[in-house]
This record gives sequence, C-alpha cells and structure tokens, in this order.
Amino acid sequence: MALTKLTKNLIDGTFGTEWDSTIQTSNFTAVAGKGYFVNTTSAEITVTLPAGVVGNEVIIQDYAGTFATNNVIITANGSEKIQGDTLDGKLTTNNLTATIVYQDATKGWTGQDISLIPLETQVEYLVAAGGGGGGKGSGGGAGGAGGYRTNFSGTAVILSNGTNYIVTVGAGGAGSTLAATRPGNGSNSVFDTITSTGGGGGGCEGGGKGVGSSGGSGGGGNYGDSYGSGNTPSTTPSQGNNGGAGGSGGSDYAGGGGGGASAAGSNGPGSGNGGNGGAGTSNSITGSAVTYAGGGGGGSQDGGNAGTPGTGGAGGGGNGMPYHGENPVPPTSAQNGTVNTGGGAGGGASSDGTSSPSGGSGLVILRYPSTSTLTNPGGGLTTSILNGTVGSDKYTTFTAGTGNIQLN
Repeated sequence: MALTKLTKNLIDGTFGTEWDSTIQTSNFTAVAGKGYFVNTTSAEITVTLPAGVVGNEVIIQDYAGTFATNNVIITANGSEKIQGDTLDGKLTTNNLTATIVYQDATKGWTGQDISLIPLETQVEYLVAAGGGGGGKGSGGGAGGAGGYRTNFSGTAVILSNGTNYIVTVGAGGAGSTLAATRPGNGSNSVFDTITSTGGGGGGCEGGGKGVGSSGGSGGGGNYGDSYGSGNTPSTTPSQGNNGGAGGSGGSDYAGGGGGGASAAGSNGPGSGNGGNGGAGTSNSITGSAVTYAGGGGGGSQDGGNAGTPGTGGAGGGGNGMPYHGENPVPPTSAQNGTVNTGGGAGGGASSDGTSSPSGGSGLVILRYPSTSTLTNPGGGLTTSILNGTVGSDKYTTFTAGTGNIQLN
C-alpha cells in the first residue's frame, strides 16, 4: 500500500517542504511543494509558478541577502492570478523566506511578501511652453519662444499603467497695452516631471523695462536695451536660446528678435530695422515634420522712411511691426505667435494705438505603443488628436488646459 506523505515523513524523519539543493542563479520554473534558494547577486531572476492546485506551496529563500537590489519576479502559469490580479509580482526584501500558496482561481497564488508590478508603458513626449508677449515701444522687443523639450527618438520614459500623471498646456504671454507696460511671459507646459518654461516677454519703451525678459527662450530688447536670457532655468539639453538686443541710431529704432528653440534672436541692426526671431526646431513625433518654438521678430520705427521689421523665426514666431514716424497709421500690425507652437510674439511700436501681440500657446504631445490607450479621467484637458495612429504607435496632442492622464 502506498505511503502517505505524512507517514513517509514519520518513517524517514523528514517534515515539510522538499528543498532543492541547487542554488538558483537564473530564471526557472518552480515545482509545487518545493523550496528554492535563489541568489540574485548578479541579476534579477524570474520564477514561473506551476499550474495551481488548491493548497500547493512554493517557498523561495533569499540566498545572498540581495532581493532588495535585484528583485525576484514572480510570474503565474498561463492566465492564473497572483494576489487576485493578472499582474506579475515581485519579492524585494533582503533575507526573505517567502511562502507562496495557491488558494483558488479567484485569488490564485498569494503570499504576504509579494508586491504586484504595475504594467508599464514607454512614452515619448514633446512639451512646448507658451511664447512670450511682444513689447510696445519705439522698436519694441519681440517675445521669446516657449521652452521646448522632447525625448522623441531618444530614451523613452516609463509610466505605470492606471496611474495619474499631470499634463498642463501653457498659454501665450499677453502683449503690452501701453509703451511702459511690460508684456507677459508665456506660461509653463508640464508633463509629469518635465517642465518647459514660458518664453520671455519682449522689452518695452519707458519705465526701465526695455530689457527683454528671461525664460524658456529670452525676449528681445527694446531699442538700445539688452536681451533676455534663454534656457532659464537651465535644462539639459537646452530648452531655448537668448533673445537679441535692440538697436538705435538717431531717430531710428529697432527691437531685438526673440530667442527660438534652436537659435538665438538677432540683434536689431539699426537704421530702423528689427532683429529676426530665432528659429524653432522640427519634430516628427506625430509622423509629420512640424517646427515648434520660433522667436518673434523685433519691431521697427523710423523717423523718415519706414524701417523693416524683424521676421518671426520658423516655428510660429510672429513678425514685428514696421512704423513710419511721420505716418500715423502703421503699414501692418505686429503678429501674434502661432497658437499651439509656443511661438513668440512680434515686437510693436509706440505710436500705434493698439496693444502689442500675444505669444502663441504651447502644447504637449505624447506617443506610446498601440497596445496602450490614453484617457483623461478627470477632464480639464483639450485634445486635437486623442489616441491617433502613427505607424505602430499611438499619439495624443493636448492643446489647452490642465489635468491628469492615464495609460492602460
């Protein structure tokens, strides 16, 4: 007659789990009723559990006291569960003796020392902040582009599925309403831990406010004044560049161009000609090449013949305003930065009765594998594309607002 396990234990003097004497140093499949000494000194080890039978046990012992450094990953057989979930588990405590028991199809394999591993998604991003507003004055300084940060075609960030992550799209900075009223910087755009800083506003005439403001990219100076610094605060890689200084000569005034993502704004060259905005940067995260974060062009004012205003940089930078000192009507108005590019505004002119232009709003674009879906559980965000297709991936473009997103 066959001996029961208990009878056999009583006869041969053994009790409890049968231990495998081989030290496990690589991935393996466990057998029910056995214990294993697992050495993770060199690397993480994955243990695949056997098919579950109610009451079966597997015991895992930390051989070298290194589970906190290199974890043991626990994977169930087929579609069976761990701790009542379909996620993998992990053991992370040094010198742990973990007893893993199969309960039933609902709970699967359970143990008090197992923590579940959230499913993860690799994400690429483009985060552009709002561009700076244009300065008003005799040769108003242009707005700098919003800070530009991306990891596209680089190292993806890892997000845990089902976890909230913050997204904020920065607005463009307001332009000057009076010559001595400093224009606003753009607002920051945010994705999780990535913050792109709003572009610096341009310099304006009077009140000691002629120097361009610093920001993601710096604003251009009013005539005769210095520029704002870009990449402020500093990031690596740089999120933007300096603006250009304003120029002057006699009755001719010129504003400096705003800095862009890939180039500094140009200085106002004098003779009533404004400096050009710095160029932005092209990115194909959506599948098509689009240029973002160009600086605005400086304004121009000439006491005789109308000067030439600065041209906005590629990537949404607005053109500056030309103004003939003897003509009460400006030939053309300065331009806003383009919406959802982070472009800086063009510089205005003091004699014009209108406000100077505003910077372009920013945007946030996320790209992720097609096996994942992005949701905005709390609302508060506006999208132009939600879970669009690009090759074997999806992408979402956020154009306004702030709120939490999840990937699942």
